[in-house]
Amino acid sequence: MADTLDASNSTYGQDWGDFDLAGAHSVLEEALKGADDGEIFIEKRESESLMFDDGRLKASAYGADQGFGLRVVAGETIGFANSAELSLEAIHRAAEAAVLAKTGKPIDVSLTSNPVRSNQSYYQAHDPLGEMAFADKIALLQAMDAYARQAHSGVVQVSASLACDKRAITILRAGGELYHDYRPLVRLNVSVSVERNGRRETASSGGGGRISWFDITAPEKWQAQVDEAIRQALVNIDAIAAPAGEMDIVLGPGWPGVLLHEAVGHGLEGDFNRKGTSAFSGKMGKQVAAKGVTIVDDGTVPDARGSLNIDDEGTATSCTTLIEDGTLVGYMHDRLSARQMDAKATGNGRRQSYAHQPLPRMTNTFMRGGSDKLDDMIANTKKGLYAVNFGGGQVDITNGKFVFQCTEAYLIEDGKVGAPVKGATLIGDGPAAMSQVDMIGDDFKFDPGVGTCGKAGQSLPVGIGQPSLRIRGLTVGGTS
Repeated sequence: MADTLDASNSTYGQDWGDFDLAGAHSVLEEALKGADDGEIFIEKRESESLMFDDGRLKASAYGADQGFGLRVVAGETIGFANSAELSLEAIHRAAEAAVLAKTGKPIDVSLTSNPVRSNQSYYQAHDPLGEMAFADKIALLQAMDAYARQAHSGVVQVSASLACDKRAITILRAGGELYHDYRPLVRLNVSVSVERNGRRETASSGGGGRISWFDITAPEKWQAQVDEAIRQALVNIDAIAAPAGEMDIVLGPGWPGVLLHEAVGHGLEGDFNRKGTSAFSGKMGKQVAAKGVTIVDDGTVPDARGSLNIDDEGTATSCTTLIEDGTLVGYMHDRLSARQMDAKATGNGRRQSYAHQPLPRMTNTFMRGGSDKLDDMIANTKKGLYAVNFGGGQVDITNGKFVFQCTEAYLIEDGKVGAPVKGATLIGDGPAAMSQVDMIGDDFKFDPGVGTCGKAGQSLPVGIGQPSLRIRGLTVGGTS
């Protein structure tokens, strides 16, 4: 959302009080003389979380913060200063520090043009802190705890949590332009421990997004999350030790896209490629995945956890095709990487808060669906692993090598799903794994809205998705 500077200090209901926006703009204009780019990013955030554990409310937290970050970009040098004090005096002090970016070799450039304006909105202005009474949130957590304990006699521990925040941002750019956004975010989670015959297993489930609490707190919806956590725990109670070796892998739809996010997505962010440190560097226009593999990053998915109306530089988000039919066709860019790679900013300049600088980051990253059936993938696999859910993983961006832990997986034997296995890890590298995809499902879906991505010490909400797919010849690390 963008408009030109006027006398109003209110943005989508957020009143910046007596903070002098016009004065701040004047300071910014002076600081940007002779620079390539820069902005003032102003933010106010409120957050709340509740944890119900061991039959009682164990933790409740509320946080509020506001402040600004001022950035001056000259060539590859960045001057950045931030403060929790919203005042013109603080803006002046920040500008004095940030303009040191221009004290090196003189540059002879004209200021980069501002982002194209957008009036699109991909989520509503919900107030997740205020739309449900605090007592009702506690009652919901109590109901989840009671339902889980009644649902199965083996349930011995239940942890249920709610977390939400809302952010109002204003971005001041050259020429008196302002860009505004209001961002709600909610997440519900439940973790259940089940015990049987002396063996205990724990599993979790959850959901969320840029939605209202009332979109996910209807009884049938939260009960489905509790049922799912119990189901996964019971599966793992019956699991046998995972075998090791090279085998074909069938990935389920939705959350297993976290492997794609980590092993491929980060390698397609612009900063890694302009520095030549990604496994995909220098491969634009070349085949980097199997035919049929199309991967996009889309910040415009309605209500999705990773969606944004504008990024944290004011650029409208978009659907950016990264790999099309196996060919590398694009990267995710903030304004800096776009300028240095002679490309267009894609709306992927994101920051954790006003105290952080923007970086090229994913929004909702996913593989598009194909035409194959999941049943056919399994039927055509003589020996393999059917991986349905994943936990944590590690990835080396420079070569794409990854190690991922499966939290729910089954043997495939002679074209049939067999026993569940515990302790399976998938080992490989992103580009090679994408080249070994030979079947792509027609059952695409997004994750339930729980993804969080870390990079350079900054954590951000993201969306993940994929159809089911088969990858030939991955290495499985097991425990048997």
